[in-house]
Amino acid sequence: MDLFSSMRVSASGLDAQTKRMNTISSNIANAETTRGVGPGGGPYRRKDPILAAQTDRESFGEILQNRLDEGVQGVQVVDIAEDERPARMVYNPDHPDANGEGYVAMPNVNPVEEMANMISAQRSYEANVTAMQAAKAMAQKALEIGR
Repeated sequence: MDLFSSMRVSASGLDAQTKRMNTISSNIANAETTRGVGPGGGPYRRKDPILAAQTDRESFGEILQNRLDEGVQGVQVVDIAEDERPARMVYNPDHPDANGEGYVAMPNVNPVEEMANMISAQRSYEANVTAMQAAKAMAQKALEIGR
């Protein structure tokens, strides 16, 4: 694996964690949204990014040239899925979206769970930055040796 492959893998991780963080932020921002957009309306539904491995090969020449890179995989967000858990029912008869019994369907967002996910995404992002900085330092040292 060359240094550029490791940087591309780290960059794919940075991109995936950025999209994950954006999704988590959207969930937190809509934790109290009772009216959805689109058909059916209803409360906001929590969203989760779906991550999948992707091979780190840019061209056919790279595939033929280096068999050591076969196991090298980056990551990409392939979809954003809605959480299928039911909405929370909260008793609030004064709310404009309350049903006949006085219950309001609230989003299925748990702020504690979202904060834990946010910390995880932040740590993964930091780890990818560290890996990229290490690859950069190795490349700089290799250039210094060549002087």
